[in-house]
Amino acid sequence: MKQPSYRPKGGKRPFQRRGDQRPRATTGQNRPSAAEDGRVWLFGVHAVEAALNNPKRRVQRLLMTENAEHRLAEAVGARSVSPERVTPRDLDRLLGPDTVHQGVLLETEPLPDLSLQDLLEQADTGPLLVLDQVTDPHNVGAILRSAAVFGAGGLVMTRRHSAPLDGTLAKSASGALELVPVALVQNLARTIDELKEQGCLTLGLEGTSDAKIEDETFAGRVALVLGAEGKGLRELTRKSCERLVKISTSGPIASLNVSNAAAIALHHAAWKRAQS
Repeated sequence: MKQPSYRPKGGKRPFQRRGDQRPRATTGQNRPSAAEDGRVWLFGVHAVEAALNNPKRRVQRLLMTENAEHRLAEAVGARSVSPERVTPRDLDRLLGPDTVHQGVLLETEPLPDLSLQDLLEQADTGPLLVLDQVTDPHNVGAILRSAAVFGAGGLVMTRRHSAPLDGTLAKSASGALELVPVALVQNLARTIDELKEQGCLTLGLEGTSDAKIEDETFAGRVALVLGAEGKGLRELTRKSCERLVKISTSGPIASLNVSNAAAIALHHAAWKRAQS
């Protein structure tokens, strides 16, 4: 397949990677989520703008259409980044024609790793969210967005069997990936035990539970533990949680999408804490 050529503004050389390798063209069925050397590709106006405004993001390269450059002029100027001018078709070749890139692609290093202790030290008093093998990046992105809206203290995920913190997730999060601290852990059951040792009430969302989330006071530090759609919480995760609670429903469908469940739980927690 013929490689795409990127001609930046000012007649400079086509966009190339270090080592003189150009990014490979791809299709929507085989879309890369990160650069080969471990760097992350972020796309979409809100995701890229938030990344540029995040001093913890180490920016490598920025590809933009003329229109996107105008829209993000302030964020680009604040970073003193020299964007490389491309066309929408150039980005389609890189990311796939179905990707809603909005004319911008940022190549950046991943955010610095946070340990659970780091997260607890820097997080505010809002609830923590703990995800048990939620692998859909759209769901995790939506959860992050709700976490930012309702003031969650942070997000905990396992390093394996979780959605990668890359472009698709960042686009769905609409900038929240840069705002909500995320800790990646090896063992979720052990992490829940550590949270309990730190005085954190761990509530597992389980639709079959008799206890209701509406009866929780959300006083003090709380962690909401959510499982993947279909599987829900794994058995060991359920046993590790201090209590299992459900979101009350009254319609003909009793189950919720995990991102919707997270939003409802966070809203309820914020409302309860505001009353106290």
